[in-house]
Amino acid sequence: MRVIHVMFDSLNRHHLGPYGCDWTVTPNFRRLAERAVTFDRHYVGSMPCMPARRELHTGRYNFLHRSWGPFEPFDDSIHEQLRDAGVYSHLVSDHYHYWEDGGATYHHRYSSWENVRGQEHDRWKGVVDGPERPEHLGSWCPNQAVNRRWMQREEDTPQARTFQLGLDFIRQNHTADDWLLQIETFDPHEPFFTLHGWKAHYPHRWDGPLFDWPNYDRVRESRAAVEHMRFEYAALLTQCDHSLGRVLDVMDELDLWQDTVLVVNTDHGFLLGEHDWWAKTACPWYNEIAHIPLFIWDPRSGRKGTRFDHLTQTIDLPATLLEVFGQPLPEHMQGRPLGPAVAADHPVRDFGLFGIFGGHANITDGHRVYMRAPPGENGPLFHYTHMPTHMNALFSVEELRQMTVHPGFPFTKGCPVMKIPGRGQLAFHDLTTRLYDLATDPAQEHPLDDGAGEARMVTALRELMAATAAPPEQFQRLGL
Repeated sequence: MRVIHVMFDSLNRHHLGPYGCDWTVTPNFRRLAERAVTFDRHYVGSMPCMPARRELHTGRYNFLHRSWGPFEPFDDSIHEQLRDAGVYSHLVSDHYHYWEDGGATYHHRYSSWENVRGQEHDRWKGVVDGPERPEHLGSWCPNQAVNRRWMQREEDTPQARTFQLGLDFIRQNHTADDWLLQIETFDPHEPFFTLHGWKAHYPHRWDGPLFDWPNYDRVRESRAAVEHMRFEYAALLTQCDHSLGRVLDVMDELDLWQDTVLVVNTDHGFLLGEHDWWAKTACPWYNEIAHIPLFIWDPRSGRKGTRFDHLTQTIDLPATLLEVFGQPLPEHMQGRPLGPAVAADHPVRDFGLFGIFGGHANITDGHRVYMRAPPGENGPLFHYTHMPTHMNALFSVEELRQMTVHPGFPFTKGCPVMKIPGRGQLAFHDLTTRLYDLATDPAQEHPLDDGAGEARMVTALRELMAATAAPPEQFQRLGL
């Protein structure tokens, strides 16, 4: 058996044709839905980027124990397990956080990997006399401005190079067995940089300054600016759709549908003005961010053009991949294989936990979402780790001076860990407890006043937090 795993970053479910969007150009996502199972209640777990990738290796929640950080020495990686079992895994990615301090231990878990440069803040090309800052709205970065000078042809964009390397691997190895390829692009993550051909799909009038990179903040721009940003995102999304089509084309050409599993997913969505917010992280994890797309083709069941309506999460994907190759699940994995569940149309779980370190603790049954906020001050909070790094820096000396030794948790396998006072990645806003009914209020605009319904969700939240060995102070922080 072989697996092709295509992963996008910040892929919005509600901007895809198979999920009901009628204005974006996504024909290959529609084509994929015809060849695969489309998941209708798939949710994030630990957020944002690197916490989600830790889940993709370990199949367990981690946001209650630390924020953004690397793979830990006590973690179980499915890619190491597969490698030890004789399954070759290869990563091709332009997701530059893999090569920063806060993510630099993940790619070593694969049998081999290829790194494509140039996305977002990536310090790629050395230009001493940097560019002048243009008039702009939102964010701007001199590194990205320099990088764009080397992206003036379609084939030179990081996304195109990433998919080309992935296709090269497929062509090189399509007659071999027992391999997993992960093609992972940073797109359609901001900044929403595309060439004219993709922008031409969304003609509109915009006379304002450069604006393709929103701040992680409340919307302070005009309606015209919000519309422009949505078109900029859509243009990049259509480029992603084209790249997906290249994978589908090679699967057709080489007749890989008979014995190759295809998984297409994302880590989270993105707010493009909904709820008067841009982006993610600082705001509540509304469904535009937390309710994400997933497509799986599994030749063993042969189910295609169908939908799976039961609740699933990111932690289920590593369990799914292990099951494909006949491998046992590690003791502390919380995810469940989706292949057998889809074949039998059987539920995987009753509730799903999701959130970001220091933010809401969220729980859903796929029909309601409960966001639990701290009733008072947002603390205490501690990082539990052997790898004291933030996104792109080491923990400071001042932080480490406050470190104590904690005896560890079941998943640390008897290893004590550092316990370091911490805080969330950014300042959080709108930290109020709320309950939403997704059937009557899919846009999450009207929180419910339902004491019995909240009590049910609180009970489930306590149970899931206990099952993931959440530190005692997390229960204290959340008034539980």
